[in-house]
Amino acid sequence: MAKFWNFVIFQLGWFACVLGAANKQVFWAVAATLAYIIFHAWRSPSPKTEVRLLVKAFIFGLVTDTLIMHLGYLDFQDDWPSPYLSPLWMWVLWVLVATTVNGSLTWLRGRPVLGAVLGGIAGPMSYEAGIRMGAGGWGPGGQITGFILVGVVWAIAIPLFFYWDRANQAQLSKKSVNSL
Repeated sequence: MAKFWNFVIFQLGWFACVLGAANKQVFWAVAATLAYIIFHAWRSPSPKTEVRLLVKAFIFGLVTDTLIMHLGYLDFQDDWPSPYLSPLWMWVLWVLVATTVNGSLTWLRGRPVLGAVLGGIAGPMSYEAGIRMGAGGWGPGGQITGFILVGVVWAIAIPLFFYWDRANQAQLSKKSVNSL
């Protein structure tokens, strides 16, 4: 049942952040989504390893979206907190996606090729949906190139998040064995 709610809350968080960005009113959407992320980490069987994964996903998302933005392929509607970085609501969405690694997407564990295919398709489709809802636009660099670039980023992201989670879990297991 937890996987079901993780999926539902992921969808609600995505819609809230995207609609908030489209209307330049992201505060409540970001606050509610962050509250769920904190709850998710707190309820995790291993909160420290979960937080490590979420922080890595945050950094990955911040760097890749900012890079794609500066290359001219993405233009976000709401640029808070800085026009030089991808927006806060996108940071929250990257972390929200990472909550699905040990939630609704656990069925992808051990299937990196399937994860890459899913990420490569669902990632750019999600960006396209957000753009059509008014949260941003494809930059002057071109829609097709931007779409492909986002697809490559997400084809790397999903298997990478599972790899990071597995490495975190292995490190935790090693510490447990060493403490005996």
